[in-house]
Amino acid sequence: MTERSSSIMNCSRHLMLKSFLLLLATALGICFIQLGALNIMKSIIAYGGTLRHNQQLGYSQSVIAYGPHPVFIKPNIGPFLSTNRSSCSSKGAALTRRHVPKNMLNDILKHRAEEYRQHKLRMGTNLNSLILAPANSPLQYPITGFTIPPMKKSVIPGLALQAQKRQVYKVSLSVKSGVLSVEDVLDEQQVDGQGQSELSISSSNLTQLNDLLSRVTYTSTIYHVRTSDLVHFSFEEHEAIFPIMIRRPIVPVLYDPGNDINSQVTIITKTFLRYKELKVLIQSIRKFYPNIKIIIADDSLKPEKVSGNNIEHYIMPPAQGWFAGRNLAVSQVTTKYFLWVDDDFVFLNGTRIESFVEIMEAVPELDILGGEVSGDQYYFSFEYEEGDEVDGGCLRRVKKVFHQPLPYFDDCFLVDGVVNYFLGRTDAVRRVGFDPFLKRVGHSEFFMDGLGRLLVASCKGLSIGHQKHKHRGKYLSFRAQKKADARKKLSHHFFKNYLQYIKF
Repeated sequence: MTERSSSIMNCSRHLMLKSFLLLLATALGICFIQLGALNIMKSIIAYGGTLRHNQQLGYSQSVIAYGPHPVFIKPNIGPFLSTNRSSCSSKGAALTRRHVPKNMLNDILKHRAEEYRQHKLRMGTNLNSLILAPANSPLQYPITGFTIPPMKKSVIPGLALQAQKRQVYKVSLSVKSGVLSVEDVLDEQQVDGQGQSELSISSSNLTQLNDLLSRVTYTSTIYHVRTSDLVHFSFEEHEAIFPIMIRRPIVPVLYDPGNDINSQVTIITKTFLRYKELKVLIQSIRKFYPNIKIIIADDSLKPEKVSGNNIEHYIMPPAQGWFAGRNLAVSQVTTKYFLWVDDDFVFLNGTRIESFVEIMEAVPELDILGGEVSGDQYYFSFEYEEGDEVDGGCLRRVKKVFHQPLPYFDDCFLVDGVVNYFLGRTDAVRRVGFDPFLKRVGHSEFFMDGLGRLLVASCKGLSIGHQKHKHRGKYLSFRAQKKADARKKLSHHFFKNYLQYIKF
């Protein structure tokens, strides 16, 4: 055999081996995918499933349908979702656990993990609601599920079977947290499992079967104000899984807007040892809005009297702090909106509260609308990764970055946080609240707590002024954050916000 012939044979064997290995890898890949899908389906059945519904915006969050037939809900795959954790752990980010006392770390980790587990149960985040779909299914059902009150019987809409001719048609349904029934069943009709969690229906007539399916009802047997169940609907080798959202109806809380700005907006502020600046602020407000209500939360060491038309002055225990004062002030608001101002701001000719209200009324989904202080339209966005369930997530604030422009409003942008001059929707802000732990320094932390719960925008041109002054004496000693305060703050975020890294 020549050297050339030998080389050709070796090359042929090599190519055959590569082809075999490629086919083997492909087969194994398909097998692993199928096993993965099977494991996911098993996980779904074990979890029972939860879908979240955004009551405010009116749609189910994180629901993605591929085609017309959802078949399963993808469970949370934990740390694999956190692809950008390095962005938080880069230079300048604080490792929060480093500021927890070492002798307390193990106990705090246990308590934090348990609180996080309960948080996920309350918020319905133990399962991501990703819905996938098969093609050409003969099963008909409500694709996005439907909503019913707890413990109430309701017909499941849209159930039907579209199948070729058979001698017998048989379908089955099962649920986890309720019971199924068919209304008005005749003696000769084959329905098994009435009033139980598993129901089967048989008929030799497809029209009769679909008539029975149109009368299938679901009743939850576990009382909860906001939960869900999964219906498994099967025929022969076909199966579909769709959700039932169980929600206690919410009683609306409405604010009468009245006829003018005074009945729509309350101005609120927090003061501490700055009565001179506060007096200037009040005088500037009264120049443009002589009758609007002003609420003042005051934790000064020696409170002074603040009086005037339609002013409510609330005295707090001394030095309770920035956020505690905000909570007090917001708790006393009776109007639909409040305008937050610092006690050293000053109203200008261009300070028009009506402009805030016009935008908020035009975009009811908005919760907070920020303006600009002395020409500075300060705003920011957050980069947040949930991280894994052991170490927690990471959060980074990015200044002057917005998500997208606010439609139909020039120079307005959707963001995550704004300057200390904003119009807030009273009920939405109350639901988030201001953490009174933060006494000396606090601003971004409120928007951090409201991330995913508050829709925030910032607009250029909605302006207010800032008084020129210098802080001295006792005020500065209370205002400045000491190193010990900074450590306590980071330790606080480690537990409360389940954060591993944080960067402001």
